[in-house]
Amino acid sequence: MLKLNSLRQPLYFIVLLNILAIILLLFHKQPYDYQILFQGLLITIMICATYFILIKKNLGDEYLFLIVSMLTSIGYIMIYRLDPVLGLKQTIWFAIGIILFFLSYYTFSKVKVWDKLMFYYILSSIILFFITLAFGKNIKGSTNWIVFYGHSYQPSEIIKILFVLFFASFYRHSEQIILKDIKFTINPSQISSKLFLMVITFMYAGLFVLQNDWGTSLLLFLTYFALLYILDNNLKFLFNNLSIAVVGALVGFFYVYHIKVRIDAWLNPWADISGKGYQITQSLFAIGSGGFFGTGIGLGRPDFIPEVKNDFIFSAICEEMGIFVGVAVILLFFILSYRGFKIALTVKDTFQKTLALGITLIFGLQTFIIIGGVIKLIPLTGITLPFISYGGSSLTASFIALGILQAISNKSFIKEECKANAGK
Repeated sequence: MLKLNSLRQPLYFIVLLNILAIILLLFHKQPYDYQILFQGLLITIMICATYFILIKKNLGDEYLFLIVSMLTSIGYIMIYRLDPVLGLKQTIWFAIGIILFFLSYYTFSKVKVWDKLMFYYILSSIILFFITLAFGKNIKGSTNWIVFYGHSYQPSEIIKILFVLFFASFYRHSEQIILKDIKFTINPSQISSKLFLMVITFMYAGLFVLQNDWGTSLLLFLTYFALLYILDNNLKFLFNNLSIAVVGALVGFFYVYHIKVRIDAWLNPWADISGKGYQITQSLFAIGSGGFFGTGIGLGRPDFIPEVKNDFIFSAICEEMGIFVGVAVILLFFILSYRGFKIALTVKDTFQKTLALGITLIFGLQTFIIIGGVIKLIPLTGITLPFISYGGSSLTASFIALGILQAISNKSFIKEECKANAGK
């Protein structure tokens, strides 16, 4: 009973946060918007119901969903404050995301052939790429959107998951595990297999570049490079990959206007504050004006920031909720990454270990790229903040990835429980 109460305590905090936010959003302007009462209550009920199912059915790491629920709640609060219509849409996408979370959990748990579908992952990705290039719509400079019956979708969100599945399948079929030292080392047996991995990875990155989606291309390569560094001790191969990537980045800087604009805006946004540097300077102004405790929900001007509901939602959070809440968001992503890495370390199966590691890296690196961009630490790339930014494609794909990670955690969770019970 004591353990159950301790598990519920973070949930109580999330419920309290949602209640306070609902009250603030209800009364922050007149006429009062009573729609927030229904939507806020619905999201809170979905969070509580999902969490109790995870605990009741013993479905793995119970903290993963709690962390994501806190992030989603913060994102929803800011999205609804910016645009109630988008807030309603985000509520619907959240409900769909919960359904997909459980579907991906049970599908991954029940189907046992995921590690044997390597070429199907590649083929599916190529099909999605060419559908996007052939029928995609150019939005904000990138041809990575499919518009269907008035709704836009980003196939790139699914392609990221397919890439990690491909990578995990590749290493599953080329593993060499040293069990006697309880180590996990993977060495593909032939050079040709490494070349195959490299060619496929750079094909993914190149097709994203053709869509002018440099942010996702960067995320994919960083994930690939991090996985290679962790799973493979061949420094020469790492250096070769890095050299090719650096050459590609330099070509992009000198010959792609879009990239040059982003670099110029990063180096000196003040030189053209009303043009190239407008986004980043407004972001910095918003973060600075919020101070430690924020201006208060509804009392700031995040609407001055272009694309505030997507790329720059972190700046809006810092402005109205304060830098302390911004730091809390970063810490939540740190904890999410920690839980993911812990799951990867606990699982013994090569495929599931690599998959858990890849999903965790995508969450962590994507967070670093977008937050680093809006605070001017690195050039802005224009990708979403997982679980927080507005968007159905991003939110649902993130929940699919989370469901897979939750399914992998179930095996490690059971093993930890067995060890704990054996030690009593």
